[in-house]
Formats: sequence, structure tokens, C-alpha cells
Amino acid sequence: MTAISLPERVEVVNIGLPMFADAVRAQGRPVEQVGWRIPAGGDAEALRALERLYGPHAAGIDAANAEVVRRLNEGVPRLVGVSTVGAAVPGVSGRLVLHCGPPLPYASHCDPLRRSIRAAVVAEGWAADVAEADRLLEEGAVRLDAANHHDTVVPMASALGPSAPVLVVEHAEGGERAFSGLNQGPGDTAWFGRDTDGAVARLRFLAEVAGPAVGRILEQAGPLDVLAIAAQGVTMGDDLHMRTQAATNLLTRTWLPFIAGLPSAVRGPFAEYLAGNHLFYLNVAMAAAKSLQLWAERVSGASIVTTMSRNGSTFGIKLAGSPAWHIAEAPPVGDALYYSGHGPETSARDIGDSAVLELTGLGGPAAGGSAAVAAFLGGTMADAAAATEGFQAICAGTSTRFTLPPMDFRGTPLGVDVRKVVESGITPKVTTGILHASSGAGQVGAGVATAPVAPFRDALLDFASGLA
Repeated sequence: MTAISLPERVEVVNIGLPMFADAVRAQGRPVEQVGWRIPAGGDAEALRALERLYGPHAAGIDAANAEVVRRLNEGVPRLVGVSTVGAAVPGVSGRLVLHCGPPLPYASHCDPLRRSIRAAVVAEGWAADVAEADRLLEEGAVRLDAANHHDTVVPMASALGPSAPVLVVEHAEGGERAFSGLNQGPGDTAWFGRDTDGAVARLRFLAEVAGPAVGRILEQAGPLDVLAIAAQGVTMGDDLHMRTQAATNLLTRTWLPFIAGLPSAVRGPFAEYLAGNHLFYLNVAMAAAKSLQLWAERVSGASIVTTMSRNGSTFGIKLAGSPAWHIAEAPPVGDALYYSGHGPETSARDIGDSAVLELTGLGGPAAGGSAAVAAFLGGTMADAAAATEGFQAICAGTSTRFTLPPMDFRGTPLGVDVRKVVESGITPKVTTGILHASSGAGQVGAGVATAPVAPFRDALLDFASGLA
């Protein structure tokens, strides 16, 4: 009988239960743990759809997805000017207010968004106070629609009337124009779910002072390459969603000579507003991201998500080339840090169009480069890196524009693929603020919202059913 010779060195690849990998690791031997789970949680209908999408249709879908990723990665959106909703945004006429998230009737919106909508109605001059605004909205004398239906994105509980100023972003290669309001800043503001006199006054300040000031600056400075500054911000610790401090500072430096040249009556108030608003660049980046998503939506046959939005009541997504919303209840915001005296029991659900950033390689995909975001994800940079890696598992590509120094300058994940989401059960995590659910107190914290899987499953099944 031949003697069996055992290897002197053992290296293990373990598939399945991690306890076996832990046992090998405890003995000081190299081990790689392969995460494995039943695809789609064993959902038979979803598995049948995945078989088709990864089988006979895979080549066509992969080609379409590659084109979507190329557009998201290579497009160059430029901030070209400031206009008003009524003058620039398509499809807006009469007494119409645009709001974040999927469309809902007024009575079905969460309390913070109803407050913001009322503030917008008063700022438009359609009502003398919020009580009258509430009556007009209940009667249907003021119409509502999703901002996304009009190539517009707004963060948190924002609502825009026709006279509100909007940032105009153009994407030259595809010809798309996208819009966002000016960021309202911290404190007593409508986008935080407040309908106070101060919140209305801030909306009027944006229309009368800040909007014209930014328009004048752009006339003199010329168009701004939005994502070039965003890319610098990412390398400086921004995720460009929860934290836009670096990008806002870079923009302020770029515009400083033109701010100094503003008329004296405008210069001081505008400078004070900009200096106190570290999230100013959020809306700029959102409009740029939306312009790329609009270009990506032109690609047919792709399984990439090109709309992801929340209104505090519902969460919805759309796929490239499809106008259909796939909707579920908006998730709560977890992994949260709260202001003193507040907690999850009084907090509103996830809200805002700003998840457009997560679809463009920013926000959650860029968490691994942001020490500020790491505080909400467990407190270490390893926790932040895990958030980025979670997106890597469900994305079709990688950005060459946004790179993360703490992760060896790895590009951020780009292009959420609905197939990978349903197959893995991993859904996007969105870095976001938290509003009080009912008191009108405004922002009470910040955290991370995990998207529900149901809309992705519905979108997958709808996508598969439309293939021959």
C-alpha cells in the first residue's frame, strides 16, 4: 500500500457556512470565504425571470448595460444658468407644484412634505398663509406632480412652484437638460419639512436674491463642469450626498471673484447664505446626475435603474427605457445619528430625489472614501468600505471619474443592475437626512436608508415579460 503524503501547507476556499472558515483562520491558515446564498431567496418566479435574463437574452442586455454605464461614466454635464420652474421646466403651467418622489395626492403625502408644499404655495402668493394653502391643496385648486416627471430632481422634502429658481444643467452630447432648485440651506427651511414664516421667507430669498446672483455669476464665469468638481470633492472626503463640504468649498473658490463683483445690495446676503450652506453643491450634483440618467434612459433593453426616488410615503424606481414606476412603502432611515431628544419613533421615512446620486457613482457608492459617512456606518473606514463593496455587488460597472483614496483609488460602483439586486437580495443603501415625522421640527438626524427589494423584483419581472 502506498503511503499517503499530506500537504505541508493548506490553503482553503470555503463556500457556505462561515464557521468553517473561522475555524481554519483560527489555526493560522489562509482561507477565503465565498459568500453564497440561494439566488433570489428561492423565489421561483424571480428565478425563472433571471434564467431568461442571464440566459438567452444576456448578450443583448449586457451590451445595453455597457452603453448605459458608458454614458454615466463619460457624460459631461455643465451648469449653464439659472431660470425659473415656469420658464424653463417642461410641462409646467398654471398652479402646479413639483415635489420629490413618486406622484401622490396631497392627502397621501407625509407631514413634512405637506408642510413644504404649503410653504411653496404661500411663497408663490397663491395663499396668504399656510391654512389657506392647505385648503387650496385639499380642494385641488393647486395641482401636484413628481419633479422627476419634468426632468427635475429635488432633495429631502423640497417642493417647487413656478416662480422658484432652478439650476439649469445641460449635457451637450445627448442634448438633455435637467433641473434642480437651489439648496435652501440649514435651519428653518421648507426642504426640512417646515412651513413657518421663516421657511417661506427663505424661499422668497432664493427667488429674489440667490437665484439671480447665481445666474449673474454664471453669465460672467461661464458654464461649470459639475462632475469635475464633484470628482475632486470625492477625493477630499465627500460622498456628494450626505457630505458636499469639499465640493461646495471648491465651487466657492472658483466663483469668488464673481461673488465679489456682485452688486453691493446682493453681495453680502448671498455670501452669507453660501458661507452657511455646506450642502449647496448637493442640488448642483443632483441636476448633473439627472441629466446623465436622462441620457441613459434612451438606451433600450438595459436592466439598469435610472430613477430611484422617495417621498416619505413611497419608494419608487424606473429602468432605462421604461416609463413605469415600481413602487413600495418608503423605508425607515437606519444606522442613524440623532440630535438630542430625537429618535426613530418620531422620525419620518426616507424622502427625496437625491438617490439619483447613488445611481451615478456618488452617495453610497462613494461611502468608502468618506470619514464623515463612516460615522453612520459603524464608525470605521472598514464599515464605509463595506458600503461601497455592497454597491459593487449590484452594479454593472465602475467609474473612472470618481475614485476613493482610502480604497487604493478604486473607482466607485456605477449602474445599479436590477438582475444583480434580485439575485443577491442586496439593495442600495442611501445616505440621507432624517426629518421629524409630524411636528414640523425639521431635521432631527441623518443616517442610511436601505431600499426595499419589492420594487426591484417587480421591475425585473416586468422587464423579463417584455422580452420576446
